[in-house]
Amino acid sequence: MQPYLKLKLFLFTLCLVFSSGAYSQINYGSNNGKYLTIRGTKIYYEEYGEGTPLLLFHGGFGNIADFQKCIPELSKKFRVIIPDSPGLGRSEFPDQALSYQLMSDYYSILIDQLKLDSAYIIGWSDGGITGLILAHDRPDKIKRLLASGANYKSSGINQEVWDGALQTVFNPDWIQANWKDWIGNYKRLSPHGDWKRYVSEAPKMWLAKEYFPISELQSISIPVLVVMGDNDMVTFDHTIEIKSAIKNSQLCILPNTSHEVFNDKSELINKIATDFFAGK
Repeated sequence: MQPYLKLKLFLFTLCLVFSSGAYSQINYGSNNGKYLTIRGTKIYYEEYGEGTPLLLFHGGFGNIADFQKCIPELSKKFRVIIPDSPGLGRSEFPDQALSYQLMSDYYSILIDQLKLDSAYIIGWSDGGITGLILAHDRPDKIKRLLASGANYKSSGINQEVWDGALQTVFNPDWIQANWKDWIGNYKRLSPHGDWKRYVSEAPKMWLAKEYFPISELQSISIPVLVVMGDNDMVTFDHTIEIKSAIKNSQLCILPNTSHEVFNDKSELINKIATDFFAGK
């Protein structure tokens, strides 16, 4: 699939996720969850199920509802904990500019505040990148990581995708005209409602030349499952580079699947994740 078509498919899928009819019976991301105050910022999270803690980290422009198709099944086997990342969903914006290290630090503190002895992580897109940083920084807490659609530098996504994004999702006027559902959902959940701030700050994080050095991947010691769709926005070569850098890693490429792995193939990815966390 051509890179720009991958971006269009990604945008279309996000529109479906944020449209009112796309939500499941349980309104994930809109339930009566809890807040933690981390570095003066209120971070919202929801919990479902019992068992070994499993943290789910969503992607850019998203919130807890990114995993709405996966939570019901995963919560039968794990204590599923899903935070809204800083500036998205019901979580407040931090005082600092958004960065992957900042998000990882917030999640690291969340793990400590919840007094989790250990946890598994599923991270998608931005959440997968954050998960990789946590796998490096907190091997004392993170047992295993499934990282899907993750890149450690901006060149890991085809330049044509970035060029298309500059005309669309990086442009507030385009979002105002074409993403009314997303804006409405953002304002409904957000404690501040300033969606333009997110659209201004997030691309600076995404377009950074390098999010962290490859040496951090090379020093990850925990088991990592690197996942991508065969029509992912992250390039195959970059995904192989990440997999090759992490010593104790496996690679999973899902057929007929876009960047939106957890929407496209929720039943399959639930099974893959459960088997991986069981050491199969």
